[in-house]
Amino acid sequence: MALNRAALRLYLVTDPLLCKNLGVVDTVLRAVAGGVTMVQLRDKPATTAERIALARALMLALKGTGVPLVVNDDLEAAVVSGADGAHIGQADGSPDQARARLGPDRILGLSCETPQAVRAAKTAPVDYLGLGPVFATGTKRDHERPIGFDGLAALVAETDLPTVAIGGLKADHVPAVMATGVDGLSVVSAICGKTDPQMAAAAFLHPDNRSAK
Repeated sequence: MALNRAALRLYLVTDPLLCKNLGVVDTVLRAVAGGVTMVQLRDKPATTAERIALARALMLALKGTGVPLVVNDDLEAAVVSGADGAHIGQADGSPDQARARLGPDRILGLSCETPQAVRAAKTAPVDYLGLGPVFATGTKRDHERPIGFDGLAALVAETDLPTVAIGGLKADHVPAVMATGVDGLSVVSAICGKTDPQMAAAAFLHPDNRSAK
């Protein structure tokens, strides 16, 4: 499927531990009701079979919403589950290999932490870039040094591809993040870790809702 830049506006990355009270599927559905525009299934400890099962459940739940689902780092799970695509990092094999496995019609995202990586992606068969981390985050402990808003703006300036900011982002950061020229924000704990994911998601799109807990 073709990726519309607007799909990156509020990009939710799941965390099974943070979602444990409501469950991943219910958390995602509530977050989508609050305005989430794209979902990434990330479950590092899970097996491929477990990711396939959860991806299928999410695809069924998201049917009719227009919200794409991509699977983190597991091309097999993305293909077998029928997910809309996959997201890979710099250490997860080449984008060319990933594209060959996914086929031409699924979404492929790539994380980039440096200007060199962003420039290298200009000729890669990817649909969007995840840029950061903007701030340190406890949901991904092996991340590179945070780049801040100035670093994010510098990475955005290196590419014409759709981009989404990643790393420790909260609703209060929206104006500064969007001022860099990025297409959207990727969040984990700011939504998955809240008792009301719908309100937490809405806080990123509607300033009056920033009191979400």
